[in-house]
Amino acid sequence: MRGRRVTSGRLTFPLVPRRRVLGLSFGTMRSSRRGSGTDIAGSRPYRPGDDMDAIDWAASARISTAMGADEFVVRERFTEDAPKVVIVFDRRPQMAAYGATLPWLDKPRAMTHAFELILASAGAAGGFVGYLDHAGGMPDWQPPTGERKLGELNQGRAESRAFDGPSDWLERSFEHLAAHSRVVSAGTFVFLLSDFVPPPPTDVWLAALEHRWDLVPIVLQDPTWEQSFPDVSGIVVSFRDPGTGRIVPVRLTGKEARRRRVANEARLHDLQEAFRMLDVEPVFVSSSKLEDVLEAFLIWGDLRRTRRFVGAA
Repeated sequence: MRGRRVTSGRLTFPLVPRRRVLGLSFGTMRSSRRGSGTDIAGSRPYRPGDDMDAIDWAASARISTAMGADEFVVRERFTEDAPKVVIVFDRRPQMAAYGATLPWLDKPRAMTHAFELILASAGAAGGFVGYLDHAGGMPDWQPPTGERKLGELNQGRAESRAFDGPSDWLERSFEHLAAHSRVVSAGTFVFLLSDFVPPPPTDVWLAALEHRWDLVPIVLQDPTWEQSFPDVSGIVVSFRDPGTGRIVPVRLTGKEARRRRVANEARLHDLQEAFRMLDVEPVFVSSSKLEDVLEAFLIWGDLRRTRRFVGAA
């Protein structure tokens, strides 16, 4: 495998932003601008709409005692010149429909590897990482935070959450991130892990791009059964019944298999064209092996570097 990068014993890939970042590299220096960093810039009175986590409770208690009334003080911080990353998981049942015992892509395992690689790569860049999914129909939201808490974020989250999320997970995710624009600001890497089957409507992507997030769809599709379809005429194969969720044996004719292949290949082509028209570079993952998932991210990073080089020429 080419281009493997190891940082402190961990496999990583470069976080290459779509747009060139002015100034120093990510995570190398404190900014003079106030924002959501870690270094204290100063304090000021609380204003409606401020993040409750920014309140300095000890200082607020001292001032309230001295003044005899409730007064709240908010800590202002310097903005960090470091990447912010949000990892969004698609938790629909079909994302876990087939496991390692069947000849399909093991999507939960591939998602876990992708999650760990993104986490390690953001940590190597001194970045801040958040997490979002809608398992059970409710958001599990962890705002982007520093590397000191990355271990907490990785405590089995990718593996322990159930695959019982809603079909409109992408729309809900974008709405949730938009409601937290103070921490999910323009330029934030938003890695979206899904098979994108069926493909989301274009207007959903267009609405998200208005926030100027750096969207990175991670497309997890089986190369044989989802991106194409083999000639299984006369062979009994296992399929999941979309109505009941049960795996049932099915025997297809040659004509039916060809029809599925044409439909699947057309669906993949349309998805690729949609991303191209949106000017979004996806990561295509078709294997659950760690080295293959890493290779897909390395190819993505190389493509982004090439694009920026050509754009600057």
